[in-house]
Amino acid sequence: MTNAPGKKRTDSASRVIRASPRTIYRALLDPAAVASWRPPDGMEGQIYAFDPREGGTFRMSFAYTDADHTVRGKTSEHADMFQGRFLELVPDERVVELVEFESDDPAFAGAMTIITTLAAVSGGTEVTILCENVPSGIRPSDHQTGMMSTLKNLAAFTE
Repeated sequence: MTNAPGKKRTDSASRVIRASPRTIYRALLDPAAVASWRPPDGMEGQIYAFDPREGGTFRMSFAYTDADHTVRGKTSEHADMFQGRFLELVPDERVVELVEFESDDPAFAGAMTIITTLAAVSGGTEVTILCENVPSGIRPSDHQTGMMSTLKNLAAFTE
């Protein structure tokens, strides 16, 4: 995590996944796959729109599966609704998304850039998620836990 004066926070997480960059890249752009692996543990995903091309848009939600969760959703008590746009797609290497949460809380306002990079390494692919301009309402520890959970889910989906 970094925090330069006057800038919003940047968070990142990485993991080596025992799958090829091509397999992982496909999982990043397939709506059924994304609904399966992207929500962190304790949440389920639903895709409402998904156009995986540069300039294409998406809209999805993550909802808590247990009513007794400790973190409040960004859109409602139990859910995060968000929309975004694919800014850059480099096959088998990189996906850049611009994401905005639907929330009445100004702490979740603004556009967050998510850069997912894939690098072939011995034994698989190093997947790095870099989030720039993270809204202040997302606690760093919760975000780190969520990103690591998402990477674990992506590994389980692709390995």
